[in-house]
Amino acid sequence: PAPKGPSPTSYEAYAPRTASQRSRLARIAALTVGPSSASAGEHQDTADGAGAAASRPSLLEAMSPPPPPPAAAAAERSSSSASNDPIAATLSRTYDTSDRLTTTLKHTTSLRLALRASINIGEDISKRHADLLRHSGELSAAAERLQAEEATLSRHAKEIGMPLKHYDAVDRIGPTVGVLFKDGGRTVVRGLARIKVDNEDFPDVLDDIDAAVEFFGDNGGREALQAIERTARSRRDAAEEALLSGTVQYYKRALTLHEAALYLIREAVADRINQTTKDVTDALNLKREPIAADKLEASLVYTRFHGISSRSNVLIGIVKARADRTEQYQDLLTMCRNAYCGARESLLRLTVRSHMDKLRERHGLVGMTRLASVFLIRLCTIETSLYLDFFGDRENLEERKKSGDNETEKAGGKADDSSPDAVSAAGGRKTTTAVSGTTNPVQQAASLASQVMAEDNSEFQQLLSTLCSSLHRTVRRGLVSIHDLDTLCQVVSVLREERSLASSSPTTMAAARAISAVIVDAQERLIFCANTALTKEVVRFKATPADLDYPDRLKPGYKAPPTAPAGGEKEGSKDTEDTSGATAISASEEVADDAVKAQLKVYESWFPPMRSVLRVLSKIFRVVEPRVFEDIALQSVQSCTRSLKDGSAYILNKSGVIHADLFLVKNLLILREQLSPFDIQLRSVERQLDFSEAGKAVSRFLANRNRRLFSMSTENALVTLLREGVSVQEASVDSKRDLDDALRSACNDFIEHTSVLLAGPLLDFVGQCKLASSSSNASLKTQPFIEGGSVKALMSKTTEDLSDKLKEVTTQMALYLDNPATQSILLKPVVRKITRAVDDSRKFIEAAVDGEHGWDEGVREEVMTALKIIETAVKSGSTKQLVGRSTT
Repeated sequence: PAPKGPSPTSYEAYAPRTASQRSRLARIAALTVGPSSASAGEHQDTADGAGAAASRPSLLEAMSPPPPPPAAAAAERSSSSASNDPIAATLSRTYDTSDRLTTTLKHTTSLRLALRASINIGEDISKRHADLLRHSGELSAAAERLQAEEATLSRHAKEIGMPLKHYDAVDRIGPTVGVLFKDGGRTVVRGLARIKVDNEDFPDVLDDIDAAVEFFGDNGGREALQAIERTARSRRDAAEEALLSGTVQYYKRALTLHEAALYLIREAVADRINQTTKDVTDALNLKREPIAADKLEASLVYTRFHGISSRSNVLIGIVKARADRTEQYQDLLTMCRNAYCGARESLLRLTVRSHMDKLRERHGLVGMTRLASVFLIRLCTIETSLYLDFFGDRENLEERKKSGDNETEKAGGKADDSSPDAVSAAGGRKTTTAVSGTTNPVQQAASLASQVMAEDNSEFQQLLSTLCSSLHRTVRRGLVSIHDLDTLCQVVSVLREERSLASSSPTTMAAARAISAVIVDAQERLIFCANTALTKEVVRFKATPADLDYPDRLKPGYKAPPTAPAGGEKEGSKDTEDTSGATAISASEEVADDAVKAQLKVYESWFPPMRSVLRVLSKIFRVVEPRVFEDIALQSVQSCTRSLKDGSAYILNKSGVIHADLFLVKNLLILREQLSPFDIQLRSVERQLDFSEAGKAVSRFLANRNRRLFSMSTENALVTLLREGVSVQEASVDSKRDLDDALRSACNDFIEHTSVLLAGPLLDFVGQCKLASSSSNASLKTQPFIEGGSVKALMSKTTEDLSDKLKEVTTQMALYLDNPATQSILLKPVVRKITRAVDDSRKFIEAAVDGEHGWDEGVREEVMTALKIIETAVKSGSTKQLVGRSTT
């Protein structure tokens, strides 16, 4: 027998079969069983069913190898084989083959049954696995449902407990902030708070109160309370109060607690600022005695406020963090800012004004503007630093203090004297930048700009503007009495420099705005004084004989008579006297130099209106707006040109046409050259109202009986009257073009007059010849002026004093015009004109016939010689005179 192996593992322990499954497997096994392995039982009767069923192989037996044949059968086959060898051998082989086939068939049948059983087992396992997955999913869904139910229950429990938390908070916090509710909340009793605003738990108390106010307000308390106050304000009694719901009652209590908590903060910040201000004012007697500027930073005005700044900054930070929750926080923050700004203004206003007045008394208006600007820049810087100590962000404040300590260590502990009397302008600027908050300028500017220039800091900016307005007040009073243009120009220049410095930092923008306002006033005063001076010295100028004493004014050694000070240079104040004295001293030192003396003499030789125009324009060019300057220049140049023409007419009657032309050319050239550096167009459009048609328009208006006075259209009678009766006339004004035209006309007049002076008879002769030649009525040869004797006398008269005249002209040109190139430019057209007249005369003389009208060879030769002399004298004489003047 085969050895027994280990017992097969049964799956029944892990996945037991149901009764139906076991019955089905039994039926399958009965139907698929094969023949038995014992050959003796093959032909037995089928009636022995129980024995056959008992002899069926199991699954393990079917999968085992077939057993060996019995020994008896083998012996029988061996015995039979011995008797009948061939048949027995064949039969034996047949039996053996049959047994093997039978054994193989049984084994195959067993394998088939085992395979079928394995398939059934696999299908059953798959089904059980699917059932297991389904059961697992159901368990997971049940677990998730239980978790959701647990979360819902927890939320419900939290929602149920939340109102209780706020109710408890209101009842618990009341005594903490000094509030007791009696008679069911109808009576509120205030007392001392148990908690201090410096306590670490105070922010948590505020959070609990804010949460309670928000909860009760959002749950109907706010609307209900507003409705009750609107409807029962006049007739509410205790019974109605008792009928209020619990939400409304506790909402009122929460509001009361919120008001009490904010009162604690207001008492610790705003009230303390006011009390500190009162103490400092009484200690320093600020209402009567202002503080000296050099002692301001070290006084109680700053030390006491620095002492309370840290605690106030913490409390204000608490309020700022909650400013977006309710309006009460924003109102409290605004009240603290107003209290701070009012306190600082009351402490510093008198001191700042007193210091401005002292600066003006000691240093005059110009010196006062620079020192006062430096003082205000410094004041704005330290005030901004103190303000940020109160209302700035805590992180930025700590960083700024650390950076400030580092800067102080690097500076070596140098003393900081902010007194404008002891600090120069450069020193003041250095002090201003020393208060910087951070080492990085870009980060410093960004941080300060975000904090100082914020919209919620408008009160502080108003404070700085009020303090800086003292500069405007003091300077404006001084500007009214100043007439000197130099002083006004210095004031504007100094203020512009200080404004550029103040605009470089966001902490001093208030000082920059105040300085800008002063600059506007100073410019207005400067424009007024400049217009006044130009009106008096140019527009209304009345020339005296000394002013038009040409050419004597241009000769060496001429001494002008003393004149009154020019308009705009009068003594108007102490500042003007000081400036004039300084100018006189510097002028006396400069006159020692010969070159300067010569330049001043040239300047004095200019026509007074032109000198006034150039002086005023040169002073105001850099200190007024370009449009204003161009308008002033346009009007002044027009008036100056008219004055020059009037002066030229006077010189024409007094000294002659050449002097009049040279005077006009000289001054117009100087005026154009001196205006070129200004780079202005001198153009404008003048508009005037023309009422020439107004009478006719009124007549038509009155004659129209169907006029519509209230019609809202273009047919309205009043609109038609204005449109037809009044018109606007525009005229383009170009002073530069007018100046060039005047100069061109003056040069042409000089050329014409000089040509006539040098060769007048010759030019008249040529003109008569040309006129006669162009006339068809008479012949040139028959004219009396073409006779030989007349022409000879004319040429003799022309050459008689030509050299003296030419010398006189060049001498006068050198006297009026300093530049030889300008003289040459003016004289060349004269030479060309005379030379052209000589050539024309030769043509006309060559056309004359000898023997007629007094012409012969001798007369012709004399005339030609005279023409040659005239041409040579004009060309060589003018060149020699100009070369001699230039070398001299």
